[in-house]
Amino acid sequence: MKPKILVTREVFDETLAYLAQHCEVEANQEDRAFDPGTLAAKLAGKDGVVCCLTDRVDANLLERGARLKVVANIAVGYNNIDIPACTARGVMATNTPGVLDDSTADLAWALLLATARRLTELERRVRGGEWTGWKLKQWLGVDVHHATLGIFGLGRIGQAIARRAAGFEMKVIYHNRKRVAADIEQRCNAGYATREDLLRQSDFVVLQVPYSPETHHMIGAAELKLMKPTAILINSTRGGVVDDAALIAALQAGTLRAAGLDVFENEPRLNPAFLGLDNVVLAPHVGSSTEATRRAMAMTAARNLVAALSGGKPPNLLNPQAWKS
Repeated sequence: MKPKILVTREVFDETLAYLAQHCEVEANQEDRAFDPGTLAAKLAGKDGVVCCLTDRVDANLLERGARLKVVANIAVGYNNIDIPACTARGVMATNTPGVLDDSTADLAWALLLATARRLTELERRVRGGEWTGWKLKQWLGVDVHHATLGIFGLGRIGQAIARRAAGFEMKVIYHNRKRVAADIEQRCNAGYATREDLLRQSDFVVLQVPYSPETHHMIGAAELKLMKPTAILINSTRGGVVDDAALIAALQAGTLRAAGLDVFENEPRLNPAFLGLDNVVLAPHVGSSTEATRRAMAMTAARNLVAALSGGKPPNLLNPQAWKS
């Protein structure tokens, strides 16, 4: 008999077709987000689950899904999954790294450029009939070329962001918990900086760190005060890395020039004060949202799940301790 699996959100037809070759599939193609109780009930009797960042997989859920062998997340981040709880129960957890690096880097740059040149604000003004003619000092933005770009997190996506800065002849600095290898620094033309120096020196600060208890509110009121009042903050990683209330206060006070955000605390219920600000560009968590990338993410998750349920080691296994060779 084929193993039984649940796909918690709508996926592409080819993903379902591939899974159906190997598994008995229950799929949520209506794309209704499951509340925790519904998700737990649907996992009863299932051997695996293909889930998304909207699904919280914790110890309580794992207890209800006693047969689960694998949790395959359609995301590179996995803060929605309690990895220690999975490991304790021998449940493999996987993610989808690599396939979304370039698309996510592109989105970070879209936010950076749109914020620097005030594009979303100016589009609203054009649509609202406020543009009545050319003026020399009208709606001035800031230059990106030759500016200093500071990146928190020079992993795969951070490196892709840094490489794109070469076309703008920017100075790139970065901060990691551990300094990256010299050859990576050379390829990215990036220099290491302390956390404080990065904040003080950068014209643009881009956040590309995973969300965890250690990175919760890593950018708060104290960090924002270190930044130049002319600087721009870009968060294209995870909500919660930035203290949104502190960011709003800085944007309102003019102690920070602007921000470009793809993620928020408590999304999609973002702080409504953002909506009243002209100096912020808002996007709905679409960093990886191109058709090719999302298809690749879904298939990567599906292959991880099938490998796990076929007795193999999933290629993107997050907790090797749970794999029994």
